[in-house]
Amino acid sequence: MKFVGIAQQIRKNNQKSVLLLIAFPLLVLASVFAVVYFLSFDEYGNANQQLATDLFINAIPFVTTIVLVWFLIAYFAHGKMIALATGAKTLERKSNMRVYNLVENLCMSVGMKMPKVQIIESPALNAYASGLKEKDYTVTLTRGIIETLDDDELEGVIAHELMHIRNKDVRLLVVSIIFVGIFAFVVQIAFRGFLYGGMGRSRNNRDSGKLMIIILIVSAVAYLFSLLFKFSLSRKREYMADSGAAEMTRKPWALASALKKIAPNHHVETKSEEVQQMFIENTPKDTSANFFGSLGGLFATHPPIEKRIQFLEQF
Repeated sequence: MKFVGIAQQIRKNNQKSVLLLIAFPLLVLASVFAVVYFLSFDEYGNANQQLATDLFINAIPFVTTIVLVWFLIAYFAHGKMIALATGAKTLERKSNMRVYNLVENLCMSVGMKMPKVQIIESPALNAYASGLKEKDYTVTLTRGIIETLDDDELEGVIAHELMHIRNKDVRLLVVSIIFVGIFAFVVQIAFRGFLYGGMGRSRNNRDSGKLMIIILIVSAVAYLFSLLFKFSLSRKREYMADSGAAEMTRKPWALASALKKIAPNHHVETKSEEVQQMFIENTPKDTSANFFGSLGGLFATHPPIEKRIQFLEQF
């Protein structure tokens, strides 16, 4: 993979953020239209396109309001949600000067304001970056990664997370997670409605069951497409952060060595599957993506760690 400069990568990720903000709402509206369209067929199988169009137009303000409120709440509360999911706590400077010195020196080398530093009390080896604004930028490390890696390796991991912040990867990931979460929520509601609300024999129950089936199928298809799109973006950002870290530290071998140690012991227990996607290493086995078996690679948030190591060894 060709290395892309930091300025170009930031510009690309800003463009992707805008495209995501446009593409996901369009996917939501397309799903709504598909639902009302399939509900506009009469008992003889004839479509009433005018009725479908009218229902769709009337639904737009309602759907837009719900999506906007959901997005704003999730967008601005994501930091607290992540901390609650991982149990991350602030790492005091006086308790670990080694980590603070590594973070501070890297930030000074690229003229970047030092982010907050947090720790997860887990023996696993992992790390992630979070924060949407400069004052909220945070690098979080597990106890295991701090105690296992040497200075050069830990510096490479920290540089990787700093690159996610500099590249605006965090914002890109948060936007995609929020919209994918909307589809996941609709799928769950539709599935439960189908199981518990549409099993009766009355006409109202049959109509309700039909509605739930249509919503379930449409939202499941939309959810699948949104996942594939999000995972594709997520895998690419890991390569970019790896290459940026190699450039920042001038020690690509150190990050490659760190990844070799991280690979067999990276899983961190969290209360949210979405948070797993933020870690420096995450495999389908860590999430429901493992359900897809041989197709799990398509649903993986990270490229295979072996390929990332090979990529770093090319420098």
